[in-house]
Amino acid sequence: MSVAELKERHAASTAAVNALREKLKQKRLLLLDTDVAGYAKAQSRTAVSFGPTDLVCCRTLQGHTGKVYSLDWTPEKNRIVSASQDGRLIVWNALTSQKTHAIKLPCAWVMTCAFSPTGQSVACGGLDSICSIFNLNSQADKDGNLPVSRMLSGHKGYVSSCQYLPDEDTRLITSSGDQTCMLWDVTTGQRISVFGGEFPSGHTADVLSISINGSNTNMFVSGSCDATARLWDTRIASRAVRTFHGHEGDVNTVKFFPDGQRFGTGSDDGTCRLFDMRTGHQLQVYSQQHGDNEVAIVTSIAFSISGRLLFAGYSNGDCCVWDTLVGKVVLNLGSLQNSHEGRISCLGLSADGSALCTGSWDRNLKIWAFGGHRRVI
Repeated sequence: MSVAELKERHAASTAAVNALREKLKQKRLLLLDTDVAGYAKAQSRTAVSFGPTDLVCCRTLQGHTGKVYSLDWTPEKNRIVSASQDGRLIVWNALTSQKTHAIKLPCAWVMTCAFSPTGQSVACGGLDSICSIFNLNSQADKDGNLPVSRMLSGHKGYVSSCQYLPDEDTRLITSSGDQTCMLWDVTTGQRISVFGGEFPSGHTADVLSISINGSNTNMFVSGSCDATARLWDTRIASRAVRTFHGHEGDVNTVKFFPDGQRFGTGSDDGTCRLFDMRTGHQLQVYSQQHGDNEVAIVTSIAFSISGRLLFAGYSNGDCCVWDTLVGKVVLNLGSLQNSHEGRISCLGLSADGSALCTGSWDRNLKIWAFGGHRRVI
């Protein structure tokens, strides 16, 4: 068979797949009689009252000399770890803005970081394809650097995301550019399970993000460059429980809804979406209107503790606060005077929901707190 014939068959197969995909999309739309916002409107529900004085920037954390790529809060809310292009992890006291640790990494190309549930350790990963663990109570060497306490090696591509299982310092899940996710025993450094890879139900492109279900820690969701999110059960590594379609670009970020029954996604297509974990249905699309055809990429998302608010960071520096019920933006932190001056690369909510931290390519992190007597939503 000639190259021209192969190309022709490939083009025909691609067209057939796209046609089937469109048919599936239309079938799903027929099954859904409404979305969340449509139902809320029918019930005469209105957007939550929220303004510039309700979420105010109370601190700017300065210290990184490169773009901030990732951040995470400790469960007790007063510490943050951040990872930067400068090849360092910095652990911050969120109440005082002081740095408690500045960790120089063996590989400067770091992409992700995470606190362990006890806050005693931090994990990070990047282009070296290794997830490195640092014990914050370890003795620093003569140069003031913390030694690596454990290296989790097994991925064949960059480590894009890592997260500890809640209440377990000994279990951690990573995602990678090798199209897989892995569950690790941190104590031994051994890989317990691989999700995807040679299995047909796995991702077909780089996995960019993961989120573990706080209500059922056996379940986690992953987002990928194949424009899908997939639900996994750590007890059944051989296949994905469900695949979620809808996005038209890379799924950069995933996050479970507080009730553990739904999860949110953010994508290169400029939208955030809310999916039902049990039915597989897309419940809502959160999309900004752009008149200039310039679509801002969604880089990171987080939910408020009730789930009523969705915080979304964008590549154009916007950080929108969405009302998840009515599907409207109630505040854009990027439009405020003391906002970031570059792409919002990461964000996260404190464990008690009282503060939001955003990280940016402008090298800074900002802590936003509910202002005045505003009740945490």
